[in-house]
Amino acid sequence: MEFDPLLLSRVQFAFTIAFHIMFPTFTMGLGLFLIYLEGQWLRTRDSYFLDSAKFWSKIFALSFGTGVVSGVVLSYEIGLNWGEFSRITGNVLGPIMSYEVLTAFFLEAGFLGIMLFAWNRVGPKLHYFATVMVGLGTFLSAFWILSANSWMHTPAGFRFEDGQFFVTSWWEAVFNPSFPYRWAHMLNASYLATTFAVAGIAAWYLLRNRDQEFATRTFKAAVMTAALLAPTQIIIGDLHGLNTFEHQPMKIAAMEGHWETHGSAPFLVFAWPDQEAAENHFELPIPYAGSLILTHSLDGEVPGLKEVPPDERPYVPLVFFSFRLMLGLGGLMLALSWYGAYRVLRRRGEFSRAYLRMMMWASPIGFIAVLAGWVTTETGRQPWTVQGLLRTSNAVSENITGGEVAFSLMVFISVYLALFGAFLWFLMFMIRRGPKGTVPDGDRERAVTTQPAFYG
Repeated sequence: MEFDPLLLSRVQFAFTIAFHIMFPTFTMGLGLFLIYLEGQWLRTRDSYFLDSAKFWSKIFALSFGTGVVSGVVLSYEIGLNWGEFSRITGNVLGPIMSYEVLTAFFLEAGFLGIMLFAWNRVGPKLHYFATVMVGLGTFLSAFWILSANSWMHTPAGFRFEDGQFFVTSWWEAVFNPSFPYRWAHMLNASYLATTFAVAGIAAWYLLRNRDQEFATRTFKAAVMTAALLAPTQIIIGDLHGLNTFEHQPMKIAAMEGHWETHGSAPFLVFAWPDQEAAENHFELPIPYAGSLILTHSLDGEVPGLKEVPPDERPYVPLVFFSFRLMLGLGGLMLALSWYGAYRVLRRRGEFSRAYLRMMMWASPIGFIAVLAGWVTTETGRQPWTVQGLLRTSNAVSENITGGEVAFSLMVFISVYLALFGAFLWFLMFMIRRGPKGTVPDGDRERAVTTQPAFYG
């Protein structure tokens, strides 16, 4: 049986980075949350903030450790499976990625031990400084990684010579045209996903009538924060979309499902894109909405996929549906958070069991939305690794075989599933122990008969 090394290398990298991205997303959000909690404790000396900071720092450490382990293999994959990509782009992307290690990773690794284990060994202000440095590390990590990835979408500040890219301006390369929008979009997505995870965990405690002060205050804070972050994400997403429309119009065409160039483009709520026939089936359009969103005009022109040859078009069904999944989950987060904010502001924070259950089950949807967004972004760039300059088919290593990639892919899937299972087990163990570090007998028996304090 013949295995296609290009296809399998793409599948392998997609699987490993999709698994890995969930953990930096969580640590970025928790890093900022910990800075807030410990800062509030220093300001007020309220024990709630101290207990919360210690509790969430343990979950931060678990996520950080899993992210490090799952991310190590990405460098090896780039070197082994994508040797031509490394050779051609290494002069640009190699230094940018090394800056991430020299700044972000060193900050995180250098101060993480103090943040986790030195609560009673250093002064409160010094400990807070360590927490800020760890949080800053997650911030800088996103900066450099998004800069490198954005350069692949909107390359700038380079010259191409002797089959390789060389930097002519580091400022233009690092701050390439799409970077500010994509960095802001990813940071806000991380914070929004984390607030829903935090709210879901707090809802779990409320439904079991456990740690009521911790759960109530945490749930209210998470819901109110999400109510601000959700509309902010929509605004940033719109700006990001306009930037993508300018620099990668075929990605937008795939996201919108437009094969023909339209003068008054609709927004397709649903369609079934047919890649081979270059048309859609079962369209459900909103007239003029596509032009209005992308050009802020009812009759603005939106290019279609037929503007380029078939071999320069992304795989439309994957881009189209992943984009709508991201949009749908974003709308759901907006609705849930705004309803919760209304209950906090107008109903004194009385939440029904149904709403608490919804928030508990909705705790992972922010991470699913992040994955959907990354699928949209990366598959929408195809068939290019570096937009318009380097095809993905020319970036794969020359001597690698499909069988080698298939074997390593099966190993990675097995190991990563085991790693994810271990992560979930330890996460649930920490949650069940709670901020006080004990598991009540009633929770062990899963037989709580009392109503939660905020049953309405």
